[in-house]
Amino acid sequence: MRSLFSLTIAAAVVATLSAQSKNGDEPLKNPVKADVVSIAAGKKLYDSNCAPCHGDSAKGDGRMASQFNPKPADLTDAEWTHGSSDGDIFVVLRDGVKNTGMKGVGSKMTAHQMWDVINYVRSLGPQKSH
Repeated sequence: MRSLFSLTIAAAVVATLSAQSKNGDEPLKNPVKADVVSIAAGKKLYDSNCAPCHGDSAKGDGRMASQFNPKPADLTDAEWTHGSSDGDIFVVLRDGVKNTGMKGVGSKMTAHQMWDVINYVRSLGPQKSH
């Protein structure tokens, strides 16, 4: 039991450190190439974790969307309230957004998985700043 707890803590620390820039002032950079493998993995994760709120087409119209105020974001448009760089999106995925229905998934996904989701979402709509 103790080793499982230690392993869980170690994995959380690695995921957090891998998402931080070296000096804390630089924006986070996406280390995962947006290839077909990453995009497919991101779609699978999106479908199970994000689609209920953001919808199958990421327009913010998922089956649970009406339960939230503000409504879930349309992830296919060019303007995002909480930042549109890959690093900004990573932080939203990892930590969530206070006073919204967006809960962080940092405890459910690895850093690599979150970058896969970002690569998938980028494949859906207009290119935003990376």
